[in-house]
Amino acid sequence: MTTEVGASTIPALLFAAARRHAGRTAIEDGAVCIDYADLPARVLAVSRALIAHGVMPGDRVAIWAPNRHEWILAALGAHCAGAVMVPINTRMKGAEAADVIGRSRARVLFVVGTFLGVDYPAMLAPLRPATLERVVVLPGGASPGGVDCDWDVFIAGGAEVPEATARARAEAVAPDDLSDLMFTSGTTGKPKGVMSAHGQCVRAFGEYARVIALMPGDRYLVVNPFFHAFGYKAGWLTCLIGGATILPHPVFDAEEVFRRIEADRITVLPGPPTLYLSMLAHPRLAETDLGSLRIAVTGAATIPPILIKRMRHELGFAVVTTAYGLTECGGLATICDPSDDAETVAGTSGRVIPGTEVRIVDAENLPLPAGEAGEICLRGFHVMKGYFEDPGATAETIDAEGWLHTGDVGTLDGRGYLRITDRLKDMFIVGGFNCYPAEIEAALTQHPSIAQVAVIGIPDERMGEVGCACVVLKAGHELDEPGLIAWSREHMANYKVPRFVRFFGALPVNASNKVMKNELRVLAIA
Repeated sequence: MTTEVGASTIPALLFAAARRHAGRTAIEDGAVCIDYADLPARVLAVSRALIAHGVMPGDRVAIWAPNRHEWILAALGAHCAGAVMVPINTRMKGAEAADVIGRSRARVLFVVGTFLGVDYPAMLAPLRPATLERVVVLPGGASPGGVDCDWDVFIAGGAEVPEATARARAEAVAPDDLSDLMFTSGTTGKPKGVMSAHGQCVRAFGEYARVIALMPGDRYLVVNPFFHAFGYKAGWLTCLIGGATILPHPVFDAEEVFRRIEADRITVLPGPPTLYLSMLAHPRLAETDLGSLRIAVTGAATIPPILIKRMRHELGFAVVTTAYGLTECGGLATICDPSDDAETVAGTSGRVIPGTEVRIVDAENLPLPAGEAGEICLRGFHVMKGYFEDPGATAETIDAEGWLHTGDVGTLDGRGYLRITDRLKDMFIVGGFNCYPAEIEAALTQHPSIAQVAVIGIPDERMGEVGCACVVLKAGHELDEPGLIAWSREHMANYKVPRFVRFFGALPVNASNKVMKNELRVLAIA
């Protein structure tokens, strides 16, 4: 299957985009502007360096950095070398990143030096897995510890490899070859590596680009992080498909986004609902020129229809749509048609993309009729190849008929539109980031004063949902809310940190001794 640019792998997409969109800016990052015609040479320079290091097809290459142009060059360079790209969440602490690097056996890591006051190489250095052979620090903030070489030195090391060799490696990549290994948290508390292939990515997001009507010359401010499918696949990869200009943005700040929309004439601005709510509440809304804005894509939380109407009328978006996907299906399964009314766009996640099926099943895995709630199951070309080196977890998630069991609860209406109503596994979403209680609970139980803990998501006006830790203390121990929140900030990614802590003498449990989280949620909110 091919997109409009006639490609079925990410390297083929890169070369086709360079031919088709030569003369247009592919990436604009501050003073750096890279033309589509020049992009392959910049990418193949990274591939040549990886080949010189000995990276072979199928080897893993990790990236731990905020949105910036080198992130894209590193990812595409890995893809063209036939390697599997492993994105790492910038909010992860050293131990969390080391776990992903170690279990994926990534041979090379591209890492930011310092970001938001954190020294990433130093954070990793004492925990560095033995299988990690090379740590390459990106420009602008080198760290003295834990770094083997900087970006320029690494790239220079590939000069001995002819560009033709790297291009041949890129052209040998097949649609079924793995493109990325994205680690997603699960109910067991241990992130699992989701394996996706080139052909799946290009085909799914070719459809996405078509639905949102992305055009050559569009200017896409990618606020969603590149380590997430929303920033990577629905972000810069989609730009390559449509011939748009990628403008990376490292940290969401309403003031800075406002400035950039006006200064950089942004036309495409996807993000979680919190992004648009922040914009609508901004004191400079009325005086800011937002006339360039054209396309908005959101999802990941409950959306009131009035938000869709305000995005259309007050922010000026001609295209406003919502979509649904998860890492295990490549990030995209359903999407609304931009011509749908505000109630449909806000209240549903649209219909399945071509080549995909969706059904709702009961506890016995039997299909349910329209309007009845059950587990959402997906089947089609975009379903993951499986969890990396975990056939047991793969078999639990993808059944014998090829249906991916998402763990989300929803309904299908008579038109085939999907509505997300709940989450089977208690997962909640903080500002667009998936939070899995079991993973947070596993971390919190390491605190010396905690005997038992259950984490729930509770509504929050700004973030959609936030975490609340319901804690039972060990006998004779003392701990308060600020103390546990401060401890959590040192031990886990910021979005996982509970915003509230409630202390209990005992947690409510059912006859099977399982914590009754619905009851706990009522108590915690009260």
